[in-house]
Amino acid sequence: MYRIPKDLDLSPVVGRFTTQLRIGSADLQFRFDNGSRLPGAVNFAVQSVVDLFRAGELVGHWEAGRWPDLGFYEILNIEVIRWEVPNDRLIVLEFANGIEMHLEDDSDQYESMQISFEGNPTEVII
Repeated sequence: MYRIPKDLDLSPVVGRFTTQLRIGSADLQFRFDNGSRLPGAVNFAVQSVVDLFRAGELVGHWEAGRWPDLGFYEILNIEVIRWEVPNDRLIVLEFANGIEMHLEDDSDQYESMQISFEGNPTEVII
């Protein structure tokens, strides 16, 4: 709906692990943390399609109203090593095991995702 901001900085997610995956009827939520009690976790709540790719092959898919594919187990407790925003509709997170998570802003009418950074009261709404 709002598109991905050009100045979005996801560098705090690098070096963090997927410590939680939460499944709702209309959203998929991820918590990326460093495994300690230090602040700085990054939380994503996604209402649009989420795909996981390894070497260009789809290994996981989620959309509202569906249970996520088993490929999502492969990102639990795995470190994020890179992020990029190739365009105003796509966020890519790469994990240490070679899996890329694609988070897409696929709606012009509704919010697609919210990103919050622990310790920062501002939430990014896409």
